[in-house]
Amino acid sequence: MAILRAKSYFCNAKPRLMLDILLTASVSFIISFLAVPMVLEIAEEKKLFDIPDKRKIHSFPVSSLGGVAIFGGFLLASLLSIQGSVNPEFQYFFAAALVIFFLGLKDDLLVLSATKKFIGQVIAASILIHLGGIRLYSMHGLFGIDAVPEAFGLALSYLTIIVVINSFNLIDGVDGLASSLGIFTTLIFGTYFFIVGEQSYALLAFSMAGSLVAFLIFNHQPAKIFMGDSGSLMIGLVNAILVIKFINVADQPFITVPVASAAAVGFSILIVPLLDTLRVFSIRIIRGYSPFTPDRNHVHHLLLERGFSHKTITFICISVNAGFVALAYLARSLGPTNLFLIMLTLSLFGFGILYYRRPRHVMIIAKSVNGQAEIKQTSKVVTLNKETAAVEEK
Repeated sequence: MAILRAKSYFCNAKPRLMLDILLTASVSFIISFLAVPMVLEIAEEKKLFDIPDKRKIHSFPVSSLGGVAIFGGFLLASLLSIQGSVNPEFQYFFAAALVIFFLGLKDDLLVLSATKKFIGQVIAASILIHLGGIRLYSMHGLFGIDAVPEAFGLALSYLTIIVVINSFNLIDGVDGLASSLGIFTTLIFGTYFFIVGEQSYALLAFSMAGSLVAFLIFNHQPAKIFMGDSGSLMIGLVNAILVIKFINVADQPFITVPVASAAAVGFSILIVPLLDTLRVFSIRIIRGYSPFTPDRNHVHHLLLERGFSHKTITFICISVNAGFVALAYLARSLGPTNLFLIMLTLSLFGFGILYYRRPRHVMIIAKSVNGQAEIKQTSKVVTLNKETAAVEEK
């Protein structure tokens, strides 16, 4: 009888939750949509632009304060819909979000060193872990490991949160890519939490998705505004909360819809930004550089070199990510370790193809009509005189 009453309550609660989600997503969308033009006007008045340089892709000054609009819509919609009295841990989520937002905003305006950014991310992660209870107590069967010592669990939680936060920051390299991936991941997490009745986490996910949809209207190629670090770091923070909660919840046998190999499935949802970040960090460390040293070695740079447009790159990354999610879900019975290794192998194979077929810059010496020699390259043409010849690559 108790089970029947619980099922009846759950069925009756579903329509209310659906309405709450629609209202939350609508509020976040409207606020962010109305805020972006205001941010653009202020940026124009105060001359707050991201100036192009040899490492950046855009060729004209663009405001990078879109994160202000994203954060405004996301935070207000979440505060209006999520009941703090029922979900006390969310006060710490929003505190961590404030830390990350102002950290990113200061970097957008003044440029912070990698060390200061890292310290700020550690502070936000500590709030989530020690006060908000967002942490990993187990490896959930990955590599045959379940329960882990507390110290290892804390270290793993810090690593997960910081890597996920930075993954969206580093993947934000072409118009619409980070925002599209953020919409994709939050919709998946939000849908699952809706199905299993985790109302507050579903609302958190859909409030971020609503803000990003509004921002994407202004961010598709050619972008009128960039999200900056204040936006990309915020997407990473929200996804860090959602993926750890997903792994902890989906792995429980008593949940409405348990997901086998939850750790590997959670990894698949974030696989494009996560693997790109881990790959780039590893390459930088192997070469003796700081993992936060900027370069042009990300997956979107590799695709740009092959001549793809921003929209095509975004479509490719979303399609690949969706393919891995489908693979992980359909093959979840293989176990987390086997599934993780399969996805890792396929990913490395894909990156290998990009590297192997990376276009080479062909240099052709030709003689012009007036007798001057020219050096021609796929990206630039630079006149070659008797004194010097310099070719600058992006």
